[in-house]
Formats: sequence, C-alpha cells, structure tokens
Amino acid sequence: MIYSSSSVDVSKQKTQCAVVFCQGDTLLPSAGEIDKACSGLLSALLKSKDLGAKEAEHVWLPLMPGSQNWERVLLIQLGKRPAKKSRQIAENSATKVLNKLAKLLNAAKFKDAAVFFDDLEVAGREDLTREREWLASTLVQKMSFHSYQFSLKQAKEKKQAGLKKLLINLSGANKAGLNKAIKQAAALGEGINYTRELGNLPANICTPVYLADQARDLAKQYSALSAKSLTEKQMEKLGMHSLLSVSRGSDEEARLIIMEYKGADTKQPHVLVGKGITFDTGGISLKPSPAMDEMKYDMCGAASVFGTIKALAEMEAKVHVVGIVAAAENMPSGRATKPGDVVTSMSGQTIEILNTDAEGRLVLCDALTYAERYKPRTLVDIATLTGAIIIALGHHASGLYANDQKLANALLEAGERANDRAWQMPLWDDYQKQLDSNFADMANIGGRTGGSITAASFLARFTKKHRWAHLDVAGSAFHGGTTSKGATGRPVGLLVDYLLNN
Repeated sequence: MIYSSSSVDVSKQKTQCAVVFCQGDTLLPSAGEIDKACSGLLSALLKSKDLGAKEAEHVWLPLMPGSQNWERVLLIQLGKRPAKKSRQIAENSATKVLNKLAKLLNAAKFKDAAVFFDDLEVAGREDLTREREWLASTLVQKMSFHSYQFSLKQAKEKKQAGLKKLLINLSGANKAGLNKAIKQAAALGEGINYTRELGNLPANICTPVYLADQARDLAKQYSALSAKSLTEKQMEKLGMHSLLSVSRGSDEEARLIIMEYKGADTKQPHVLVGKGITFDTGGISLKPSPAMDEMKYDMCGAASVFGTIKALAEMEAKVHVVGIVAAAENMPSGRATKPGDVVTSMSGQTIEILNTDAEGRLVLCDALTYAERYKPRTLVDIATLTGAIIIALGHHASGLYANDQKLANALLEAGERANDRAWQMPLWDDYQKQLDSNFADMANIGGRTGGSITAASFLARFTKKHRWAHLDVAGSAFHGGTTSKGATGRPVGLLVDYLLNN
C-alpha cells in the first residue's frame, strides 16, 4: 500500500473513490462540495434518513453524476454533532469510524481512494499528540491491521487486495509532521502484522531454531540491525540451567536470540526480553487437552519483540534497542524436568521447580540476567506468563509490574497514546514470602493466590540492578476460542510508542 498526504480541495482531486464525512445532519466541507456538484444528493440522503445517525454508518454512491473527478463516493457518519463545538469527535468514536473505514477500503475492488478529513477535531487528543497526525496515523494502522492475511491459508481462500494507493487529506496539517506520522504508522503496522504472523504459525513450523533464522533474516534486511543466537551448549557454558531445564524434554533445541538495533549511537540501550515458548504442553505438569492448540501462542511475548524491532528498523527510528528472546519448547519425556527438581540459574540463585507449567519465568530469569551485560537504560520483559492476569484484567489490558515508578508511568502513558493499554499491578515485598522453598533459594510458584503477582515477584529477584518492568500479556496478545482465534500484535504499539518517546 502506498500512502500519501495532501491538502488539495476535493473539487480538484481526481480519485476512484472520495471518502467524505457527515456529523448528524451536517455535511463536513468536502462532503458539502460534492453535494453541490451532485445537485444536493448527499443532503437528500441525510434528510430522508437513508443514512442513519449512528457513528460508522455509511453509504456508497457509485458513478456520481455531475463530476468527472470521483468515480464513486463513500459517505460516513461521525455520529451526533456536539452542541458547542462543530466538527469535533470523541476519540473512541473516531477509532470506531476509522476501523470501519479501513475494513471497507480493504474490501474494495478499486485501486485508489482519497479520504477528506477536512478540519475534523478529536476531543482529548490535543495534549497527547497532534490530532491531525493521530487521525492519519490511526487510519494507516487500521488499514494495515485489516489487510493481514495468514500465510498458510490456501491462495484461493485469500482475498485479493484491490486498493493500492490511499491519499489522506487534512486541512491545516503540518506536511512534514503528517508524512512522518504516516511513515511511522505504516512501519508500525508492518511490525504488528509480523508479530501476528509469528504468533499464528503452528509449532511444527515456528520452532526456536525458526525464530533464530527469522532474526538473521531481519538483520539482512536492515543495515542498522544485527542478530545472533546462542545454542544450548553455549548456554550451558554460561550457566543458564534454568532456561535449559524447560527445553530438556523436547527434541527441539532451545535458543537465546539477540537482536541489536542501533538507530542511535548510545552506550546504554533499552533492552526488551521476550518469552518464546514455541509450544507449551506444561511439561510433566501436563495441561488439560482442551484448547491446548492455543499454546502455540505462548511465544507471543517473543513475537512482540520481533515486531517492535522490525517496526523501529522500518521507520529508521533514532533509538538504540536490544531485543533478547528466550526460545524453547516445553514437552514431557523421559528427559524432562520433574516437579521437585532444583536447578541453578545464570545468576547463581537456585530454584525448586514445583510446577513445570510455570516455565516462562524459568526461561526469562536467565535471559534477564544475560541482559545485564548491555548495561540497559531500561529493561522490559514481555510474556504470556499467567492465566491469573486474565482473571484479574480480562482481555482488554496488559498487566504491568515495575520496580521504578517513572518507568511504569512512561509505559502506561505510551499505552494510552497507542490505544494499547496496560494496568499497573502491585509488586510489594509482601508477596515474596509465597516463593519460599525449603530446598532452594526460591520456588518457581507461589500458590493459587495472586498468581500473576508472584510470577512478577519471581522475576523481580533477577532484576534488582536495573530499572525494570514486566508486561504480562496473556490476556491481550491473542484471542482464543473458535471464531476470533488469532494473535493481536499487542503490545507492539505500546512498546514502539514508549521507545520513540523515551
């Protein structure tokens, strides 16, 4: 898709489809211009109630009479007009309208379209970001999201993309800022869809070695990106016995994957660490079989690190970021780790493994220790870590834990700006007692109560030297079930916004 911006009047813009808006019974200026050229057809539609007053309702007007500039017109309803201020729309309403518009355009058969926002204002966006740029950026992201098609579907089942070019027209917008926002949004869309693709791939394809190969392929695409991976033998020499305890029962070798994006020359990079359990049976602590196929999504934390790195490289962001992925497959076998086994982590701390299905923290703790060599400016790990966070927050917000409140605030603010929200959870020392063990420095589980908190408390024992945050994305990184099953690409939006603004 080719995106561009313009401030050309609708009467002078030649396009196969002009997208214009109305608010209640009032046409926005570009819609009014088309209405005049078409003998009042649009206003007649509003008067006759053929176009409803609810946000995102729409009507197609093909083969418009009286104009040779537009082959068809798409008129979209913004909803009820505010009493005091015209042409203003609430952010959630704008998001709903843009999401619907993206779906319509992605399903269209024509090759190009022009969207005329005119001087539409978004309530509440004045202080968060320039509203003009937000409108363009959000539309581009939605366009990208709805264009995604899973690679393994049969070609005959795939929809054939029609739209090739999209022109975004905004009155009073700063041209340079608008184009930058569009470029970043397109890059972010690519990163999110890459994350979705990795998450959706089945575990017989997306193995730890496959992820290591993906990192090398990314590094070949972008000159500012380098990549390497550590084998099990190399991890053994480093003392990463906690991570290796997870892969012990699998025929698939574990990998520690390191990607470094140097868009800026700084000594202290931001470091992202992703949980990459490419399939999680639970190990000896075997999971129940219903919905176990969804455990291919247990590497969505790792996928979000890949997607974030790709987005930053694509937009040529002036940041320095290291992405570390702890990739392993958790399987039961005669060689698998058993409940009650004690392992020594890379940090030297010993862990009694009471439940082999609490494996994510076992791979993450060694990856977090490995990250110390980069002297990180900030350290953020992302993991589909606990079902407990789904009970606490549902599927709307990612759970956020941090040992530094400024870091927590920065991530929360990034989530609000990116519409990829997180909610801060407690990380009090009171919960540490639940990890006590009679036979090691700690146990890997803390009982039924506060399961997501005790998991974060476990990780906190390995991150005391750094400003650290943990994102539990078990509820937000993918949808389960039958009809809507699939990776969401979260929290790439949050992470990219955070890195660009910090």
